[in-house]
Amino acid sequence: MVFLNIIETSLPLTNPVLKFLIILIIILIAPIFLGKLKIPHILGLIIAGAIIGPNGFNLLLRDSSIILSGTAGLLYIMFLAGLEIDMAEFKRNSAKSFLFGMYTFLIPMIIGILVGIYILDFSTITSVLLASMFASHTLIAYPILSKFGVTKNRAVNISVGGTMITDILALLVLAVIVGMHNGEVNMQFWIKLSISILVFGFIVLYVFPIIGRWFLKKYQDKVSQYIFVLAMVFLGSFLAELAGVEAIIGAFLTGLALNRLIPTTSPLMNRIEFVGNAIFIPFFLIGVGMLVNYKAFISDFETIKVAAVMTITATSCKYIAAWLTQKSLNFSIDERRLIFGLSNAQAAATLAAVLIGYNVIIGETPDGEPIRLLGESILNGAIIMILITCTIATFVAQKGARNLSLSGTQTLEREENENEERILIPISNPETVEELINFSTLIKSKSNKHGLYALNIVLNNTSTEEENQRAKKILEKAEDMAASTDVFLQRLLRYDFNITNGITGVIKENNITDLVLGFHSGKAISENFLGKLTNGILSNSDATTFVYKAVQPMATIKRHVIIIPAFAENEIGFRFWLLKVWNISRNSGAKLLFYAPSRTLEILLEIQKLHQIEAEFKSYNTWNNFSEIAAEVMVDDNIILVLSRENQTSYNKEMNKTSDLITTYFPNNSFILIYPRQNGVSEEVLMGLNNPSLLPPIERLDKAAKDIFNYFKGSS
Repeated sequence: MVFLNIIETSLPLTNPVLKFLIILIIILIAPIFLGKLKIPHILGLIIAGAIIGPNGFNLLLRDSSIILSGTAGLLYIMFLAGLEIDMAEFKRNSAKSFLFGMYTFLIPMIIGILVGIYILDFSTITSVLLASMFASHTLIAYPILSKFGVTKNRAVNISVGGTMITDILALLVLAVIVGMHNGEVNMQFWIKLSISILVFGFIVLYVFPIIGRWFLKKYQDKVSQYIFVLAMVFLGSFLAELAGVEAIIGAFLTGLALNRLIPTTSPLMNRIEFVGNAIFIPFFLIGVGMLVNYKAFISDFETIKVAAVMTITATSCKYIAAWLTQKSLNFSIDERRLIFGLSNAQAAATLAAVLIGYNVIIGETPDGEPIRLLGESILNGAIIMILITCTIATFVAQKGARNLSLSGTQTLEREENENEERILIPISNPETVEELINFSTLIKSKSNKHGLYALNIVLNNTSTEEENQRAKKILEKAEDMAASTDVFLQRLLRYDFNITNGITGVIKENNITDLVLGFHSGKAISENFLGKLTNGILSNSDATTFVYKAVQPMATIKRHVIIIPAFAENEIGFRFWLLKVWNISRNSGAKLLFYAPSRTLEILLEIQKLHQIEAEFKSYNTWNNFSEIAAEVMVDDNIILVLSRENQTSYNKEMNKTSDLITTYFPNNSFILIYPRQNGVSEEVLMGLNNPSLLPPIERLDKAAKDIFNYFKGSS
């Protein structure tokens, strides 16, 4: 009897434990059940919210807890859009984003005003506010694109940039209309709004990165880092509201500000995406579903009329904008689907506009009933419009994303030996494990099917049980670190009489293509170390070898300075290490600065045209004097020195003085030494890469570049 008394029997439920349990069950079951019906999980959560909400079975109210979690989910979507965007692509496409932003704002505004006045018979001010609802949109479908791995597509970049433009303009229209009603729109209003937006933008885009870099350098605790990022998101959102714009703008700009501090392959990014997709974003979608009032749709003809007109108008305008963008920029049909899918969903800004308009009283009826700027029929019609547009958007975005993802998978087909990337990380010091794993995930290609290999060598002649246990714990730590980035890591514990023999043996036994060696941050690199490396590992293995010393976390690096010797392009391993350097920029968004002879720069510039990243290229021919480069190197730069094995094409005797050069010119910077791979290309390629005398210079360049392009295409 006592047990029965504590069970709630009345609806809606108020027991917090039971409420949370029901929501978790929905988050778990809705995507699984509806996935079998080919219905996007996002739409499933919205439908589930409508079923359990106050207008459905009334299991739950859309109370403050749902609103709070939903608000966090909406901000999360916008933050992730800014965080995952390719910054180099975003800058290059700024003009295209502006074009789409104007299309997707002006077309709905013009058509919406005409529809409001001539079809729905609304007043001019009501029609303008209605049109601003059509112009704005929410990136509801963004998690779908993230799932299919197409968030860095140019169409997505343009859509996200255009979203910010149209939402800002639509919300400004809303602010002006409310201000006009309150009699506040004057010169002082515009000055105050302009100054507050400029101050807000400066703080978020320029001050936030400084704070973020300082915090991530100083504090390595994973929980603290996540809470810090979450706090920055809400701080940016609050500052946006203080400036007079919606919080979603602040969340997006915070994502842009922290973009380069949180690489896509980092454990922190993995935690951010996991918590958002598991908790916050589903809460938002369920909350949107709770707003749906199907009863109004079937009982009131005026609501049916308004909802139908609003839905058709909004969808048509967004499709026209997407179609014009596709034709103007020569995009594919699937890229148009991405643009339309991202821009058609009406939710956040639409809700803001309709609720504010509904609460603005412009008069009274003879019976004393309030006359609202936006009536109840528009409120209910907007909810129906949100449901239908979100449904259309999710289906269209899913189709476009799936097609592009399949197309991208096909480009990964290439020679078997190139597709079998295997990265080995010998580890012995617990203090360097985290940075070595982070660095390895940063250079890893998408086509990598084997994950990472972590190796610890226990010396047969001196090992003790304590040392054996220590080796196992270090490998377990490496495995945990890799798992936090969703990367599989294979642990290798080897017993050998010699560390060098152990490493080279594992390289041969496992067909290792890339070797990552760590160097303790508290020690200075010595000629003795390089000598043992050269005479031991380098002389007995052909793998691309990276020697990495981390002075600061890789995520806090602003720029990578790559110094390349003469004739590096003639080395067999040129394209292999170059792809890894390209991956650093792709996965972290950091800028690359190349110093190389003009002949090498020609190839790099050709690659840059086809596989664009944010990079700068400078001609440099003197290897033994880095004073000119050192003068431009800053505190947060990472130095990458491309070296060579002795007797190879790009080998220079001055490379024997590498430790002195680093100590003299870059004593306080992180650095990476790269020794190119010495096998893995066909005889035909060798003719073009290793024997320049057999071909005229321009033909040699074309031959080398073509082969490198094909390798990049297969690994991107």
